[in-house]
Amino acid sequence: MPIPLQRLFTYQITEAEASFLEPGMRVAVEFGKSKIYTALVAEIHQQPPTAYEAKDIFQILDKESIVTQKQLEHWQWIAEYYLCSVGEVMRSALPSALLLESETQVLKNQQFVDVDDLSDDEFLIIEALEHQSILPLQKISDILDKKRILPIIHNLLEKKAVVIKEEIIEQYKPKLVDYIKLSEEYTSDEKLNELLNDLSRAKQQHNTVLTYFSLQAQTKKPIKLKQLKDAGGVSDAVIKALLDKNIFEKYHIQTDRVIFDDATDRLKQLTDYQLEAFESIKDQFNTKDVVLLHGITSSGKTEIYVKLIDEVLQQGKQVLYLVPEIALTTQLIQRLQRYFGNKIAVFHSKYSLNERVEVWNNVLHNSENAQLILGPRSALFLPFSELGFVIVDEEHETSYKQFDPAPRYHARDTAIVLASQHNAKVLLGSATPSIESYYNVNQQKYGLVELNRRYQDILLPEIELVDIKEGYRKKRMTGHFSERLFLLIEEALREKEQIILFQNRRGYSPVVECKACGVAPQCVNCDVSLTYHKFSNELRCHYCGYHIPLPETCGACGSPTLDTKGFGTEQIELELQEFFPDAKAARMDLDTTRGKYGYQKILDAFKAHDIDILVGTQMLSKGLDFANVSLVGVLNADNMLNFPDFRAHEKSFQLLTQVSGRAGRAKKRGKVIIQTYNPYHQILQQVTTNDFVTMYKEQLDERYAHNYPPLARLVKITLKHKDYIKVNSAAEWLYKSFYNSFGTLVLGPTSPAISRIRNQHIKTLLIKLPKDKPLKQSKAIIQKIKNSFQSIADFRAVRFNVDVDSY
Repeated sequence: MPIPLQRLFTYQITEAEASFLEPGMRVAVEFGKSKIYTALVAEIHQQPPTAYEAKDIFQILDKESIVTQKQLEHWQWIAEYYLCSVGEVMRSALPSALLLESETQVLKNQQFVDVDDLSDDEFLIIEALEHQSILPLQKISDILDKKRILPIIHNLLEKKAVVIKEEIIEQYKPKLVDYIKLSEEYTSDEKLNELLNDLSRAKQQHNTVLTYFSLQAQTKKPIKLKQLKDAGGVSDAVIKALLDKNIFEKYHIQTDRVIFDDATDRLKQLTDYQLEAFESIKDQFNTKDVVLLHGITSSGKTEIYVKLIDEVLQQGKQVLYLVPEIALTTQLIQRLQRYFGNKIAVFHSKYSLNERVEVWNNVLHNSENAQLILGPRSALFLPFSELGFVIVDEEHETSYKQFDPAPRYHARDTAIVLASQHNAKVLLGSATPSIESYYNVNQQKYGLVELNRRYQDILLPEIELVDIKEGYRKKRMTGHFSERLFLLIEEALREKEQIILFQNRRGYSPVVECKACGVAPQCVNCDVSLTYHKFSNELRCHYCGYHIPLPETCGACGSPTLDTKGFGTEQIELELQEFFPDAKAARMDLDTTRGKYGYQKILDAFKAHDIDILVGTQMLSKGLDFANVSLVGVLNADNMLNFPDFRAHEKSFQLLTQVSGRAGRAKKRGKVIIQTYNPYHQILQQVTTNDFVTMYKEQLDERYAHNYPPLARLVKITLKHKDYIKVNSAAEWLYKSFYNSFGTLVLGPTSPAISRIRNQHIKTLLIKLPKDKPLKQSKAIIQKIKNSFQSIADFRAVRFNVDVDSY
């Protein structure tokens, strides 16, 4: 069941139901007093439960299994490895349209007559039930214009004025397209002539029938109703008249909401270096199940993927292509569609509920239009039946890690387990591999193939470090642009080339501060300052969404002198409009890409050269390919380097190398300007020379010294509660319990950098598990302590989250 409980539950069924049901089918079951949930059949057995009486199932929801046996096994592995329940995995894996939950419906008790005892709100509900016999809670909320309506319903129940019942609401609705055909009666020429003579006076009906024959002759396919209306300019009344006379018959055909066009291009010829890498990958697959393709930016990794995908598809097997960001799927779809046409299926959260259910069903039935599945981490939960190959592109990306809610899985590692269940091969691709993956290569667990030449032998971009400390001291900065970056932007615009500017912070300014007293407005729900968004002229919290209009005076001292500190993408966009009024600047961050086609609109406009300068956050750094970009500017590299995280230097190297790789991908060599207060930092020096191996060795030495992954496993325990004293005492109790089992391997308890989010105080503990100690045994201890913790009455309300491999 999609609830965070560790165990499975037994329900009783009839013999007929037992012969029909199979593992992976959905059934509606009552759980608790009245709530109805969608449950999945795990197994059918003959052992009745001893601790409780088995209830009957409420309803069978499927004619066939919608989850495969391999999926159930995969979910079980995720639950065991990441210390969560199978129910949490199920809720994360299934499209929410398949997770039917009952909706509470309110009905009037017909015996109730004493309306004088009712409050105004209660009377309004009873009056509404006179007009409509049954009302869902949402409708009652709208009628009263209140969010908290449950106390009012509770009062009505106590007064026996209403009764409630639970009703299952089906969310998925298949898309049906209306088609039209001529009635069987008029198939002979004789009957057809008679029909046309009969309709000679009804001119529009006569013309509609002739239009139908004309379309049939042209297309030789079934005729859609809309097609007939558009071709003949036919009104609904004319169609209705022909249907009433039984001249036409209307029927429906179920169709997918997202359909891709047929393939248009043949596969590109690989260069000698790409071909060598391609053959080497196939060679390595003979001895290794996982291969890491370490190819520098713009080396043509995607073309190698395409060639490998084509070979697997020809064997009649499915391919899963994982990408870290939805933004990447936009460009990839266009590229892959040219080669594979309507064999592609895309699965991500920007798709509607119905579209995701259709992709799920197509993958389940191994449909022709779901052979190559493209998507972010959620795509690995699809019900594959013939999975033959998995690609994890940009495998180093932290976007592959799910942090909240559970299951807190890493898509790269989970995909490797999924592939092993299907006996499929995995290719990890990156210009800057994660230290964990490169470590596994050196431990002989993964194969390694290197691609050190850019496509068409274009040189890597020339990277310059600019000291902005000197720039500010000598007053040579224009806004947030150094003299060197400003000149290069002017030069690129003169040459009609495009520019990408990177600033890993959205909004206008992260802090608004009073010049008189130094107080900055804080979020009321979180321990963080509010970010100023100039476009909407408001202060907004990026953690809980709380927002207020920008105050005109300081809330503490009343002074009108408010000043902004720091800068985000919005401020850079406005500065560009001021300094380069003739250039078209656009912004790509979470604020501008919220809609379904938000990414696509911006990327298409950039590709069509409607945008000259694109400012963005980290979503710009990954795998985007624009031939006309000659300059990339990083406006402040120090934020990332100084972040309190053991992976800060590794992430900075990856992000800066990736964003640099967007420059000079065709024709001429690109330029990259990295602005920093410390140009002599070792990581920045390694970025300028693209020296991944030295960075890897230095970082591995540091992690060896301090016992961090990949040389140890991290398990992070997070406690949350609105009462600080309660969460603090819970953390102390937990530390003592873990210390008894793990000793000095336990770090904490500590408060994170932002110690209160959404009015929940946070405490964390970190357990470093050595690689040589059995992981299963350690996890069993953690689970046992968690169970003991949750059995203490004082701590029951404290949220306890476990995150395995929390990085």
